[in-house]
Amino acid sequence: MPRLKLTLEYEGTRYVGWQVQPNGRSLQAVMEEALSRLLSEPVSVRSAGRTDSGVHATGQVICFDTERVLPMKAYVMGLNGLLPHDVAVVDAVEAPEGFDPRRWSRGKRYRYRLNNRRTRSPLHRTTHWEVFAPLDVAAMRRAAAHLVGRHDFSAFRAADCQAKHAVREVRSVTVEGEAGGAISIVVEGTAFLKHMVRNLVGTLVEVGKGKRPEAWVGEVLASRNRKLAGQTAPPQGLVLEEVFYAEGPPPRTPGGEADVDEDEG
Repeated sequence: MPRLKLTLEYEGTRYVGWQVQPNGRSLQAVMEEALSRLLSEPVSVRSAGRTDSGVHATGQVICFDTERVLPMKAYVMGLNGLLPHDVAVVDAVEAPEGFDPRRWSRGKRYRYRLNNRRTRSPLHRTTHWEVFAPLDVAAMRRAAAHLVGRHDFSAFRAADCQAKHAVREVRSVTVEGEAGGAISIVVEGTAFLKHMVRNLVGTLVEVGKGKRPEAWVGEVLASRNRKLAGQTAPPQGLVLEEVFYAEGPPPRTPGGEADVDEDEG
């Protein structure tokens, strides 16, 4: 039975998140319904990450097994004819034996988008966090350096995060753009805790507003206390941009457990 790997792009505005939930329409349900129609059989999918309500993706990865053999273009063109306008398949390949999009991930890149102009933007309201106060982008870049490396990110995890531990490796944090316009905070790491990227962004925005010094970010990280960090940035600015893979599952950490996402960034 072949295992297929699909890469998805979607706007998460109309959905309760990736995972099937009883309180509304999920992206997982939409994908499974479209695949079941295409293949004329029940289909269950696994994903690389469970993005939250309102969060978007340009590189979400899923996999599924099927007994039917179709050309790869059928999973792109055929599914896109069945999916709603805010969800699309951008790539389809046959996956290696045993492939698991979550557990085989070697890392992810998230992009968080802010609109920093003085007035609201109707075109950006579902894709950016609108921060009207002028931001010191240079200070945010310097503050972001405190977050790079392998650390305990307890201060930046959601209160209901179920991860076994909070140690994660952040490979880079890049602040792009300039004050008064569009700003992106790009975070790449091995894996992420629930709301981790959104909490990092909210903390960096505190520095950008001049409410906190740059060194405060390092102090918050060392404290492991979520109450000391900035607010959780709203979901609409977050995009799961890319999931990175190599051959086979990743090596385990010195503690014996591979870094695995608990939830969305």
